[in-house]
Amino acid sequence: MNLKKTLVAIAAVATFSSAAVAEKLSIAATPVPHAELLEFVKPALAEQGVELDVKVFTDYVQPNIQVDQKRMDANFFQHQPYLDEFNSGRGTTLVTVAGIHVEPFGAYSSKISSLDELKNGAVVAIPNDPTNGGRALLLLQNAGLITLKDESKITATPRDIADNPKNLSFRELEAATLPRILNQVDMALINTNYALEAGLNPTEDAMVIEGAESPYVNILVARPDNKDSDAMQKLANALKSDEVREFIKEKYEGAVVPAF
Repeated sequence: MNLKKTLVAIAAVATFSSAAVAEKLSIAATPVPHAELLEFVKPALAEQGVELDVKVFTDYVQPNIQVDQKRMDANFFQHQPYLDEFNSGRGTTLVTVAGIHVEPFGAYSSKISSLDELKNGAVVAIPNDPTNGGRALLLLQNAGLITLKDESKITATPRDIADNPKNLSFRELEAATLPRILNQVDMALINTNYALEAGLNPTEDAMVIEGAESPYVNILVARPDNKDSDAMQKLANALKSDEVREFIKEKYEGAVVPAF
């Protein structure tokens, strides 16, 4: 074998070896914006030897179960208060890898255009999981519609309401269903990812919305045994890159806010 053929053979072996050792990461994510952000960083990660496999879920339970049971490596859909509540209630030990963005929570209606039009006895739908339900009630409290017994309780439920001047009636439903029942209630408090999926524009359609200072930062979550792996850290760094920051600002126009 001459020198040229030898070099070509060595290069081929090196290329094959590099491809062979590419590490795979399976990530559970809700569609918007989480899966979109993961798809955006996929090419950059591939160049770093990490093959990203994104599986889309539409609920807030299975992504954590899948990671805890080691069926998937990580997930990207939730904020810290939700993770804390999930770990406490389910006995899991999932951990935060990195904080990526905030999705300002908002109040929407197909029947009224401002909170001033909300009638006495109006029906208000909120998420039925403890942290997002509490988040909805805190937003209504900040808007002056209700007062909670503990004004800072992030897991508040309608039973924790101390003052309800408009006698609002609350329906607690799964977060993902709220956009679909918007025409059946007077107002619904909706997570931004589900609002975006439903074609709502949070910065234009929400009658009241959280500010960018919201403590509900959406996080990349893994297990204690893999959170510090090289591939996981590469993913975290990619999601916190300048390129992702610009992508978020341009694509979501304030409906999603970078948290880094």
